[in-house]
Amino acid sequence: MKFVSAVALLVLVGLVLPLDAATAGATSSSATHGALYYLGIAGGLALFGATLSTIHPTYLDFMAALDPNDRVAAVIESMNQTNEVLDDAVVIEGNLLTGHQSVVRTGIPAPTWRKLYGGVQPSKSTRVKITDDCGMLENYSEIDKALADLNGNAAAFMASEHMAVLEGFNQEVASTLFYGNSGTEPEAFTGIAPRFNLTTAENGDHIILGGSADTDNTSIYLVVWGRNSAHLFYPKGSKGGFQVDDKKQVTIENIDGNGGRMEAYRTHFRWDVGFALPDWRQIVRIANIEVSALTGDAASGAKLIDLMTQALEMVQSLTAGRPAFYVNRTIKAFLRRQTVAKVAGSTLAMEDIAGKPVLTFGGVPVRRTDAIVNNEALVA
Repeated sequence: MKFVSAVALLVLVGLVLPLDAATAGATSSSATHGALYYLGIAGGLALFGATLSTIHPTYLDFMAALDPNDRVAAVIESMNQTNEVLDDAVVIEGNLLTGHQSVVRTGIPAPTWRKLYGGVQPSKSTRVKITDDCGMLENYSEIDKALADLNGNAAAFMASEHMAVLEGFNQEVASTLFYGNSGTEPEAFTGIAPRFNLTTAENGDHIILGGSADTDNTSIYLVVWGRNSAHLFYPKGSKGGFQVDDKKQVTIENIDGNGGRMEAYRTHFRWDVGFALPDWRQIVRIANIEVSALTGDAASGAKLIDLMTQALEMVQSLTAGRPAFYVNRTIKAFLRRQTVAKVAGSTLAMEDIAGKPVLTFGGVPVRRTDAIVNNEALVA
């Protein structure tokens, strides 16, 4: 115990040194920063332990966030993904406290050709109610107050941590939007792929097969976003979108498993979100695209241009909402290569939309979403 206390004291003393050493020259500052780095490792492991350090930032995490001048550095977010589907999705307030109910017309009343003095039988339409559940996605950030307050960098250090938390939410929601299945994970919501995974189902004619019989498969998804087609939602009477609740300074009980306490800054994050599809005709899935068989000139493998053309004609109405194709970076790279190769009959183009170059197909934006994987199960 004395050893742990001694190491902790050394770490705390070391972390104060850069404040005075900053003006002592680059060599002195670098040496201090290097020594501090190793002290941070020792202190972080000794004070927090292997398990605790995975949920609470340590001295090592703090030092990794600093630049050579001991200020919170601009972090290169190498773990970030591009999920443009979250930029496009229409979001509405649900009509249930725990989800959203859509009323879908399933039958149209047929008129009768009447002859003189002949009768006409009244008829009516038929409807069905579809209920989609909403998921509650949450997380906490807890940072030792003494650690966050070092060098007066509390706000910057916490903001950097919170950006990573937000990215984690974005990746989880994007992945669930495509692959979530409330049948196997009741806490989540059901996404697109599980709804379009059987060609013999009612919506089976909105699944186009790319011809693969292998295991390295991906899909292209054409989605028309709209209030009456495909949309995200949040529970009735609640707040929509990503919520951040700053709990400020709190006392964490039993931080060390031995009844010890710690003062910390706690932030609560929450995102209540679900996915509803009142009209499945507004989505087309091009499945079973074998990634390893693709070529830049479309000489072999799935004929992406032909498949996407079929999807455009299969969707119910491109003008009923906001249409977009969603592909991962592998497929988008092949599409761009085919644009350069001027594939015969291709309607791929680079257009300027809102001041940015956007790949389009038949006038519909082709958006990159890293949540779409290259090992999807075969659709039969």
